[in-house]
Amino acid sequence: MSEILEIVKNQSPGEPEFHQAVEEVVESVKPVLDKHPKYRNHKILERMVEPERLISFRVAWLDDNQEIQVNRGYRVQMNSALGPYKGGIRFHPSVYGGVLKFLAFEQTFKNALTGLPMGGGKGGSDFNPKGRSDTEVMRFCQSFMAELARHIGNRTDIPAGDIGVGGREIGFMFGAQKKISNQFAGVLTGKGVGWGGSMMRTEATGYGLVYFAQNMLAVKKNSLKDKVCIVSGSGNVAQHAVEKIIDLGGKPITISDSSGFIHDEQGIDADKLSFIKDLKNNRRGRIKEYADKYSSASYTETKNGDTENGLWHIKADCAFPCATQNELGKKDAEKLVGNGIKLIGEGANMPLTAEAAEIVIKSGILYSPGKASNAGGVATSGIEMMQNYMGSYWSAKEVDERLKKIMSEIHQNCLDAAEAYGFKDNYVAGANIAGFIKVADAMIAQGVV
Repeated sequence: MSEILEIVKNQSPGEPEFHQAVEEVVESVKPVLDKHPKYRNHKILERMVEPERLISFRVAWLDDNQEIQVNRGYRVQMNSALGPYKGGIRFHPSVYGGVLKFLAFEQTFKNALTGLPMGGGKGGSDFNPKGRSDTEVMRFCQSFMAELARHIGNRTDIPAGDIGVGGREIGFMFGAQKKISNQFAGVLTGKGVGWGGSMMRTEATGYGLVYFAQNMLAVKKNSLKDKVCIVSGSGNVAQHAVEKIIDLGGKPITISDSSGFIHDEQGIDADKLSFIKDLKNNRRGRIKEYADKYSSASYTETKNGDTENGLWHIKADCAFPCATQNELGKKDAEKLVGNGIKLIGEGANMPLTAEAAEIVIKSGILYSPGKASNAGGVATSGIEMMQNYMGSYWSAKEVDERLKKIMSEIHQNCLDAAEAYGFKDNYVAGANIAGFIKVADAMIAQGVV
C-alpha cells in the first residue's frame, strides 16, 4: 500500500493534511483489498484519492473603504459515485487546496456512512469574516457565488456551511445564487427555516456527536449521565454538543476559541450556554468574556507551543474536540489517557494528529473519528435536501428521530465492519472500511469514469 501514499505525496506535495487522511484510510482498508482483489484490479484507491474536479478561482470584492480586496476561492468535487457532491464551504485564512482535498476526501466516507445518496465535496476561501462588517461579508459572498454558481446545482453539488460560514453567510450566498440562476432551489443547505431550511440543521452536528458517544458508552453498559466533559471550540458544533451533554445529564466544563479557553469547575449549565450563544453568535465576542462574567470560571490564553497548560490536560471522563483539524497532539493524547479519559468523540474533522490517534487507539479507550461521529450535520443536510425536493417539511421531533436513527446505524455499521476485518471495537478502522466498501462498489458498478 506504500505505493498509493507515494503517488499521493508526489502528486500533491506540501499538503500534509491530505496525506494524513489518505494514510489513515489506506492502513484501515488493506485487509479489505487483500480479501477482495477486485478493488485493487479496478484501481479504486488510486481513483479515490484523485478529485473528480478541483476548481480554483479569484474572488475580488470591495471593502467598506471602497478598496479592492482579492481572495482565492475553491471547490473540490471529490467523488460522485453515491450521489451529487455534498460538503461544506469554509472561510478561514488557513484554507488552501490541500486542506480542502483532505476535507473532501473525509467527506466522501462520511456521506457514505449516513446511508443517504450523497457524494463528497468541499469548498471555501482564504477570506476571514472575523472583524468584517455585514456589508463586507455580503459583498464577498456575492462575488464568491458569482463564480461558484456555475459549478453547483441541487442535483449536481449542494454546499453547506463550515468554519466561518454560518447562517449569515449561507443567506448571502443563497440570495446571490438565486438571482444568478433565477430559481428558488435547494442548492445550499443550512438555510433559514423560513426559506427552505430544515428544523434541527443547526443543532445536528453537535447533537449527532453526543448521540454517537451515548451509543458507544451504551455498548459498555454506561451513559453520559454525571460524566465530566471537556469540549473545545465555541462555534455551532461545540455549542450544541454542550447543549446535548447537558440534556443527557453530563457536566461540560470547558469551551474555547482561537484566543484561549475557559474552565468552569461548576459546569456550564443552560443559562451559561445561552450567554455563550449570544456572545459568539450575536456579539461575535471572545470567550474570555465568559470568565469575566462567571466567577466559577478561569480563563487560559492559548499560546503557540504550550503543551503543558492546554484544555486537554484537564481531568475529565469524556473529551469532545470540536474546533479544527490537528488541534490535539501527542502530548495532549498522553495526558488524556494518563488522566483516565473514558471516551474521545471527534466533533471536528480530524482533530487528532496521527501520533495522537495512534496513542488513543492503542490505549483501548472509546474513540470515534469525525467521519462517523460528526456525520449528523451532513445527514441532516441530506434530510434538508429531501425536503427541498418534495417541497414539504418535517417537525423538529421528526428530524431529531431520524438523526438519532442515522447515528445509531452509523455506530453499528462501524462496529460490524471493524469486527469483520479484524479490528474489533476500532471505530476508526470500522468507519473507513464501511465507507470505503460502499463507495468502491458503486464506482465499480459505474465503470471507469
